[in-house]
Amino acid sequence: MDNMNSIGLHEGSASQLAEKLNHLLANYQIFYMNVRGYHWNVKGNDFFELHAKFEEFYTDLLTKVDEVAERILTLGHKPVHAYSDYVKLSRIQEDKDVHDGKTCVQGVLAGYQTLIELQRELLALASDADDEGTAAQASDYIREQEKTVWMLNAYLGK
Repeated sequence: MDNMNSIGLHEGSASQLAEKLNHLLANYQIFYMNVRGYHWNVKGNDFFELHAKFEEFYTDLLTKVDEVAERILTLGHKPVHAYSDYVKLSRIQEDKDVHDGKTCVQGVLAGYQTLIELQRELLALASDADDEGTAAQASDYIREQEKTVWMLNAYLGK
């Protein structure tokens, strides 16, 4: 098993996957903080509904942050853990001083759309590397988040 890691993947593939997963991790962390901010700062007629929904979202995002970091470790690599790295690696930008409910929901929608795009890229890479573990994780996340995108669009009247 030359050039294979401890779970039987080629080290080159595992390295590429870990790099892609670190980009995903950065996006999850920035998105998590955005949603946490929406939860804290939302105002308006839908406050009670959105405050509770944003808590549901950020709790799930935090779980996924941990799962993505653990997958990187499983591949034999290190997850990035500094916010300065997250800001550099993330496609999702920090969203500051947002309090209008509709704008918050649009931010959540855009964040999930970005995560789905990244996870599809990861899914393709994992499939090419015969990495069923990463592929299954990405696939599960995509399935869940596509439904969330549909619901957020429905909420926004789209």
